[in-house]
Amino acid sequence: MAIKNIPVQPVIEQPRPRTERGTLFTITFRPLNVTVEVPEGQSILESCETYRIPLEHSCGGNCACSSCHVIIRDGLDRLSPPEDDELDQLDEAEGLTLTSRLGCQAKIYGDVEVEIPLERQAVSASANEMLKTAHQP
Repeated sequence: MAIKNIPVQPVIEQPRPRTERGTLFTITFRPLNVTVEVPEGQSILESCETYRIPLEHSCGGNCACSSCHVIIRDGLDRLSPPEDDELDQLDEAEGLTLTSRLGCQAKIYGDVEVEIPLERQAVSASANEMLKTAHQP
């Protein structure tokens, strides 16, 4: 049996939601398995502060330490490029990888997946469990 004259609807990508600050993108934080939406150009650290994601930051987000070190698991090319100051500070980071960034310096320009190393998580395991429950989509 042949199927004839059935119109095919093209797949149209839906536009990203916009806010006063621009387009929204998602960040997934591992190992918490928490996904949040953030405006374009916001830093990873700012996103953590907005959603109370536990990420240590000793210098207040001024690129003066490496305490907000994170590992980008997906979307490295969707972040702002690192500047020399950040690269210098990353040399001090424990557990440095080829996809390491400082949360205070990496600005978001697309969906990303971020691993917060265990030593950078700023709260206890019980608080992490509460966060997982509170932020699940």
